[in-house]
Amino acid sequence: MNVPVGFLAKLWSLASFLPFFLLLLLLGSAKALLIGPVVVAIVFLGDSAVIVGLWPAHFVWTYCCVLTTKRIGPVLKILAVVFLPLPLLLLPVLGIAGSLLVGIGYGVFVPLMATFEAVGEGVADKLSHCFLDGTASTIRGACVVVRDVTDFCFHSYFSFMDELSEKMGDDEEPIDIKLSYLPRSFLVALVAVPLDVLMITGVALWKSPCMLLKGWQRLCEDLVGREGPFLETVCVPFAGLAIVLWPLAVIAGVIASFLSSFFFGLHAGLVAYQEASFQMGLSYMISAVALYDEYTNDLLYLREGSCLPRPKYRKAGSAKHETGRDKDEHNVTAACAEKQHQGQRKHRRVLHRSKTFMETIQRLRPIQIWDWLFRSCEINGRILLGEGLISSEDIEEFITKGKGKKLSIKLPAWCILHCLIRSAKHDSHGLLISDDVEVTNFNWPKDKVFDWMLGPLLVLKEQMKKLELTEDEELCLQKLVMTNANEKPSDWDDCGFPSSDGVKRAQLQAIIRRLQGIVANMSRIPSFRRRFMSLARALYLEAIDAGTIDGSRKVERKVKADIASEKLQSRDVGDTKGSSNGTSVDVDMV
Repeated sequence: MNVPVGFLAKLWSLASFLPFFLLLLLLGSAKALLIGPVVVAIVFLGDSAVIVGLWPAHFVWTYCCVLTTKRIGPVLKILAVVFLPLPLLLLPVLGIAGSLLVGIGYGVFVPLMATFEAVGEGVADKLSHCFLDGTASTIRGACVVVRDVTDFCFHSYFSFMDELSEKMGDDEEPIDIKLSYLPRSFLVALVAVPLDVLMITGVALWKSPCMLLKGWQRLCEDLVGREGPFLETVCVPFAGLAIVLWPLAVIAGVIASFLSSFFFGLHAGLVAYQEASFQMGLSYMISAVALYDEYTNDLLYLREGSCLPRPKYRKAGSAKHETGRDKDEHNVTAACAEKQHQGQRKHRRVLHRSKTFMETIQRLRPIQIWDWLFRSCEINGRILLGEGLISSEDIEEFITKGKGKKLSIKLPAWCILHCLIRSAKHDSHGLLISDDVEVTNFNWPKDKVFDWMLGPLLVLKEQMKKLELTEDEELCLQKLVMTNANEKPSDWDDCGFPSSDGVKRAQLQAIIRRLQGIVANMSRIPSFRRRFMSLARALYLEAIDAGTIDGSRKVERKVKADIASEKLQSRDVGDTKGSSNGTSVDVDMV
């Protein structure tokens, strides 16, 4: 878009934009008033019913797992039993309140954003889309929200508890605390919480007028000059909406500062325990306020001025808070970033920035990485079905019972492992998804969950590079990942693995175990389970039609009914829409 030059051109651009924006705002608000109550009722009643209905089972099972687990030491176990009733009793209250807030936010903002999105570039028949977009699709999205919460309560929670109840390895030690350290920690927390809450909230309130005025100033300057967020046509309505709603953003920032100050104070008690020092805990209490003050100065482009002192709250040479694995992951990530920054290798095409507002939201939700993983599971699943490494019983067990590690854990683990092997062979900076798409720490989705995944995957890629697998070993490894336990060296006896190097085998087994642990954590994300279940159903019907497997008539009828219901409920929902808009990438087969 051409930016207007001159005062009159800018004034005319502003005058012509305001009526257009206000009409869209009124239309979106009207749709939100009509659709919002329905969405709030679906999300609030559905989520509340699931949370309250399963709360007794969660309460009892949590206590059973804590009492029977060997991963927790006796002192920590006693404290957990004593203090667990408080969070467990607050769980349904917080769940119901959260459901209400999510329902209101989803029911109001999604129809509003869909109205503005309907006038974006590349949308045909804008008038009808302005009235229809964000109506039925928002209601279907509310049903998906309830389903995801149900998956989390039924599957993810019990998966966490099952992991807590698993047997410990020979080299593992139970987690416990020292009673002699607790008095100073509690005392520091009692002092730090009220002080940090008072100081951090005071700093937030003191600087909130500056945040309000500076934000309005910057947004209005961009509005008049058609710069920044007002440069692209599709972003103009949302940037205008940001001006109207900016006071709410300032209020939200103050509330977030108030809530986070409690955690700063509690963390001071944790520092006192880690360093076995009352003084270090108080030092962190002061440093937390100083760090927050400096952060807000940087955020608002203010001069540092006179800031609070920042005393050291870690003893010299103390590394209790940083494990060796964390150091390795940080070093590998930093090395890869530096290598790419210096341009030592040729440039590869990266995942492109989305062009529309909704696609930008989907990008922030790492929709491209999700799409790649499920597309890879779909392609590799067909191949493994044809080779007999996945049977009809495996798919039927997952579809009917929701269990089955071969399909839900081992298949994604093999897809990620194959990506690591490809990346290692091509000496990639990051993860080579396809021949010309490389995901690095520069274009990796800015999401905390994915940030925690990138470091371990880069470390595993470097380990795979040092192993230098041959083609025969890769083919055998595919079978071993899907059929063997991979927990101890003897699991690979008489498996036909080409290499007789015991160290190499042990390293591969450790990599596979860690990948399966990463996938197990990913499978607890509700959207992952929903999409993987859809993938399993599609693979099952496709394999039956192709004659690859002989499925059960009963299961086949159930799958067809579920797919028909799914298509009715999830049409035009965000994640499927993101895939159709071309945000996914091509995947290379095994």
